[in-house]
Amino acid sequence: GDACGHTVLGPESGTLASINYPQTSPNSTVCEWEIRVKPGQRVQLKFGDFDIDDSDSCHSSYLRVHNGIGPTRTEIGKYCGFDFQMDGLIISKGNEVTVQFMSGTHTSGRGFLAAYSTTDKSDLITCLENASHFSEPEFNKYCPAGCVIPFADISGTIPHGYRDSSSLCMAGVHAGVVSNTLGGQINVVISKGIPYYEGSLANNVTSKVGPLSTSLFTFKTSGCYGTLGMESGVIPDSHITASSILEWSDQTEQVNIWKPENARLKRVGPPWAAFISDEHQWLQIDLNKEKRITGIITTGSTLAEYYYYVSAYRILYSDDAQKWTVYREPGMDKDKVFQGNTELYQEVRNNFIPPIIARFFRINPLKWHQKIAMKVELLGCQFSIGRAPKITMPPPPPQNKNDNKNDDFVHSVKTSLQTDKTTFTPEIKNTTMTPSVTKDVALAAVLVPVLVMVFTTLILILVCAWHWRNRKKKSEGTYDLPYWDRAGWWKGMKQFLPTKSAEHEETPVRYSSSEISHLRPREVPTMLQTESAEYAQPLVGGIVSTLHQRSTFKPEEGKEASYADLDPYNSPIQEVYHAYAEPLPITGPEYATPIIMDMSSHPSTPIGAPSISTFKAAGNQPPPLVGTYNKLLSRTDSTSSAQALYDTPKGQPGPGAADEMVYQVPQSVA
Repeated sequence: GDACGHTVLGPESGTLASINYPQTSPNSTVCEWEIRVKPGQRVQLKFGDFDIDDSDSCHSSYLRVHNGIGPTRTEIGKYCGFDFQMDGLIISKGNEVTVQFMSGTHTSGRGFLAAYSTTDKSDLITCLENASHFSEPEFNKYCPAGCVIPFADISGTIPHGYRDSSSLCMAGVHAGVVSNTLGGQINVVISKGIPYYEGSLANNVTSKVGPLSTSLFTFKTSGCYGTLGMESGVIPDSHITASSILEWSDQTEQVNIWKPENARLKRVGPPWAAFISDEHQWLQIDLNKEKRITGIITTGSTLAEYYYYVSAYRILYSDDAQKWTVYREPGMDKDKVFQGNTELYQEVRNNFIPPIIARFFRINPLKWHQKIAMKVELLGCQFSIGRAPKITMPPPPPQNKNDNKNDDFVHSVKTSLQTDKTTFTPEIKNTTMTPSVTKDVALAAVLVPVLVMVFTTLILILVCAWHWRNRKKKSEGTYDLPYWDRAGWWKGMKQFLPTKSAEHEETPVRYSSSEISHLRPREVPTMLQTESAEYAQPLVGGIVSTLHQRSTFKPEEGKEASYADLDPYNSPIQEVYHAYAEPLPITGPEYATPIIMDMSSHPSTPIGAPSISTFKAAGNQPPPLVGTYNKLLSRTDSTSSAQALYDTPKGQPGPGAADEMVYQVPQSVA
């Protein structure tokens, strides 16, 4: 019996499978495939699935591949086995190959599915490959002819994408990027999946509704899939004509005319319908000039009470509406018959591979339901560079009485237009723009943007010149200190710089009159002549930890404090934050304005009371205490001394002369 299953043998690629695949093939059957490609090329064979019973060591069930065709062929190999994994490709020595499948007595085994192509297609895949088999986010593969197979399915549509479980090549046919009879290259892009995949009918492939998936894939294309003006109205009503128009009166005696201009896709209302339903009817569209036509979308009447639609049709095209060419796929000797609608609402898409280059486009219905009625949209783009070779029909054979109906119709399509009256007038040729108008439009399209840019540039230059002139005048008439010379900025920065010595400081420390009144008369000139630093030098690092953390500040000139308030032994410590200095960090050194006092006025000070400040003693001073505190070193200067150094760490030489004073903070009780 016959063991040949799904088979499409194209001129450069194809697909073949055993009968009943992927089910078990019948016993005692055989099939041979003879594959030919162009002379000078070789054939490569790739298996997508191989499952042949090997219980008798490939004696009665096997697959055999031969170089050549006929008695002179030579065997390349004999194969069998369950889930046999074929490593690599089988490559022939010439341009002809014979594949023989023998199915003997067996109880299991799916058979096989294989694809072939010429050896220049290095990235050949089979019809069973899907996107989940590849890890790259983008890749190119070659699909063989014949991948519209009944045992594979797809989910999704363009432009939303296809579910990752869909067959790559079958989805490519559905999307219109490859032809089922020719195969072709696909450029696949993987992206994140979507929750729902729509179903549709396109290029004789039905896409099913699909659920959520982790990823999906789409195809990169040339982008020539835009609408050409039927739905939008770019094509005027006068450019849509038909062989006949359905006119009828309803029960209310209202006349209904289903005119050709009603054949616009998604237009509300009735469609175009032919008055006579036969194979000689047509709907014609004038695109005004040559366009690259890549596809067509059709629907039925879209009226529930009129269940009319076209289920199959042919396509004809022309440059002058006189000589017409029937669309055929390359290498085929038969007219291409496109699958139409299966009901009146659904949009069905068909693509032209290769595209049609023409101005006039005709649809010739071949099969329909009840009446010929349809709405249409054309897909494509402008055609400007080069011209693809057209597919021409062979000259018609001589007429004889034995010619069948289709041959008579094809011949009449090509010849009747020269004698029969058509529905459009000869003035249609004058609807295109004349060359002079076209040149003027092109010139205006170039000049208008250029003039706009020139005027905009001039306005910007004038505005910038006016601003520059105003700024120049202001800079010539206004004099002001630079930002870095302003006092406010300098005062803010002085806290980050090292403190100047007493002899270079410009601002003396200010004391209130009440503070000076408490001092001895001979101390007043000394205090008034002394110019101390605005901020004290840091104390010795080891002493800082024994002092209270207080902020450095400039003495206020407001409230006058009494002598008792200044007593460092009895007064509670109050934190004062002055406007002239920011609080220092907790871990930073302490700075303080030196306090000058007479220790002789406090004879009753207890020995255990610790001192919290360094000071200079004026006049006669009692001898320092021994045993409890370390010695306090001091030196008495004359009352006329105008300079003093405060808080210099012990053991460190100061910037002054040798007679400068050294101070040490008393240490705590042992």
